[in-house]
Amino acid sequence: MLEKSNRLVEENREFADTSGISQNNSAAGFVPAFKNSESGEVEISRFCDGRLAPFHMIDGLPEHWIAEWDHQGRAVEIKSTVISGFVRLGEFFTRQEAADTVA
Repeated sequence: MLEKSNRLVEENREFADTSGISQNNSAAGFVPAFKNSESGEVEISRFCDGRLAPFHMIDGLPEHWIAEWDHQGRAVEIKSTVISGFVRLGEFFTRQEAADTVA
């Protein structure tokens, strides 16, 4: 079973009734992604095998973006410097920015 970061679970609850979650903004062209606030790098959300994920998955992120691994070697928490959001037309949006844009 795929585990989700506790932070991502909390963010999904916080933005549940907005376009700050994938299921509510994909029709507007938003793709789940992450941004490393230290380096400015952006990564589209992917499954560990490299396929695009339709929601936020931490398994496909660069190893140095992961804060915690489980005993089976799976990513379970991202570093505090990694922000979940979305990419649309080549631009990164935070969850709040995506929600505001679609509203």
